[in-house]
Amino acid sequence: MDDRFVTLLRPFLRFLPEGRTPAPDDRLHDLGLDSMQAIELLFAVEDTFGVSLPDEKLTDATFETAGSLWQAIVETAPDTVGSRP
Repeated sequence: MDDRFVTLLRPFLRFLPEGRTPAPDDRLHDLGLDSMQAIELLFAVEDTFGVSLPDEKLTDATFETAGSLWQAIVETAPDTVGSRP
């Protein structure tokens, strides 16, 4: 996960303790992401990274953890964000 992603994700995670960086296996729902925010997060991801996640990636599994969302971004635009998990 890169710094842009962590910075983008943090405001959506109201239960993430201040000063703590989300870990790849952190469950986004447990940290405060709800379904309406997931839509806002999707738009923010697409704007920030210049990607359009394909329909098959718009699943609960993609938004399960910080790592699964990051992986979907990397798989969609590896040249834009690199291949770091």
